[in-house]
Amino acid sequence: MRARLQQAGLDHLVGVDSAGTHAYHVGEAPDPRSCRAAGKRGYDLSQQRARQVSAADFERFDLILAADRHNMTALRAMCPASCRARLDYILAPLGKQPPQEVPDPYYGGPHGFDLVLDLIESASDGWISQLRQWGITQPTG
Repeated sequence: MRARLQQAGLDHLVGVDSAGTHAYHVGEAPDPRSCRAAGKRGYDLSQQRARQVSAADFERFDLILAADRHNMTALRAMCPASCRARLDYILAPLGKQPPQEVPDPYYGGPHGFDLVLDLIESASDGWISQLRQWGITQPTG
């Protein structure tokens, strides 16, 4: 998402962060297979570390995107009622066509990480289109 926002000239207008709904891997780097797949596309994940969603995130971010229904259920449970409209699925811009959820690549074959990247790149482009519809655009001249 960060790279796509940068390509669109919106990175200075939109902040992006990543967090999990559980604390299983807090402080850890991404899976090496994820780093390799991302690196092949020019994404550097070396500085990323896992963190858990915090109560402050619901106030800090205008939009919180879930990868799947299990994460959405967890987010809804911890989200204040006043912030629930900020929750959506990361693949929402792709419409109702499957997959509607990001598949978990960790227990599958090596192509699972590439599939996840394909989905996230497409969804990121869709979110950028949505941001532009909301009036978040690159300043001119």
